[in-house]
Amino acid sequence: MKILVIQQKMIGDVLVSSILCENLRIAYPNAQIDYLIYDTTKSVLDGANYIDNLILFTKKERENKLSLAKFIYKIRKSKYDIIIDPYSKLESWLIVYFSNAKKTISFEKKGRNFIYTDVVKRREDYSSNLGLIIEQRLSLLELLNIDSKKVTYPTIFVSEEEKEFASKIFKENGINETQKTIMISIIGSDINKTYPPQYMSEIIDFIATNYNVSILFNYIPSQIEQAKTIYQLCKKTTQQKIYFDVIGGSIREFIALMSKCELIIGNDGGAINMAKAIGKPSFVLFSPVIEKRGWATFEDGINHISFHLNDFKPELFLNKKTQQIKKENNKLYLQFTPQLFQNQLNLFLTHHIL
Repeated sequence: MKILVIQQKMIGDVLVSSILCENLRIAYPNAQIDYLIYDTTKSVLDGANYIDNLILFTKKERENKLSLAKFIYKIRKSKYDIIIDPYSKLESWLIVYFSNAKKTISFEKKGRNFIYTDVVKRREDYSSNLGLIIEQRLSLLELLNIDSKKVTYPTIFVSEEEKEFASKIFKENGINETQKTIMISIIGSDINKTYPPQYMSEIIDFIATNYNVSILFNYIPSQIEQAKTIYQLCKKTTQQKIYFDVIGGSIREFIALMSKCELIIGNDGGAINMAKAIGKPSFVLFSPVIEKRGWATFEDGINHISFHLNDFKPELFLNKKTQQIKKENNKLYLQFTPQLFQNQLNLFLTHHIL
């Protein structure tokens, strides 16, 4: 039997849908299980031995119709028996439609159900601390009568070589390994998902003032000016605890460094999802434009906690549609002051640091 799972999009999505592959491996130990993802996300799956082949979808296929057609033909030639498509967008519709697979599975949606042999209604709410996004993905396995409770938590594998690399970086930069280090996700995936710099610096000052920790920032080279702004807004005494230049030069290097950290705090995004997948506690701040219930995964009030302005000031969102919230995003963010969740942050840090 040959099975393909399709999950184009970003790191968080790829990690979440990887649990489908892992559950499929348990249910069908002798099957060939392949995973179709963007090439830019493949490194989070290093060591995922429950997947036989990663099928990489590149920028070339996304931007060139002829390349896309060749890719679709390649999938058809592979003769998959089952295709599961959690992504369910135009590119994957075409892949599925022309695949000739015997069984094709996705979420129910008007106007596209004919593409699939089997569809399941997308859940609107969740019933466990797994979170909505996880429960939605696992519901796709019900159509194969698979016990989806075997694997419910995405996992990133960290090699011994990567751990040694991180230790070397810590040593070279004078980071004291006898005290705890925390990662701050200071910048979101875009400006609309980035907590205001003046507030982020307040959070970092609070941490540095009250806890004896080393602090790393998560950012990519193209975000260095934004990162410098936050750094410069911090108190001088706080800056002494920040190792500004210690960043991962790749996804795997970030994972290695994160494995040496005690926890992660900051903007929702790929860094948070990777940290969770290597078993690190998280304190997450959601943008006003993001619906928290979708990505608030594994919330237990101790190891994983998240906040959204709506948790404190629901009246600001009353009867407002997504487009209106997007227009008011900056104004709403300014209402989301650190004082709203400072007590909860203090409890989280006390539990994990002291």
